[in-house]
Amino acid sequence: MLELSKEIYQARAEVAVRVRNGQPVEEARRRLAAAKLEQYISKVVAEAPPLSKEQVDRIALLLRPSDGQNGLH
Repeated sequence: MLELSKEIYQARAEVAVRVRNGQPVEEARRRLAAAKLEQYISKVVAEAPPLSKEQVDRIALLLRPSDGQNGLH
């Protein structure tokens, strides 16, 4: 089982505090999602065999779409 990073614990706590206090949570949830993605992607990359430049470019496009949007949504 994957141990949660410090960033995930902090982001989860921030979401909980904001929900409990009735404050906006969208940005806090975005930070939590990003922290989870970062940890998961780091794990997968560490376990994967080396990728070609073309494979890295295709995967990077998933995070940086060319349709004018700011990455994942």
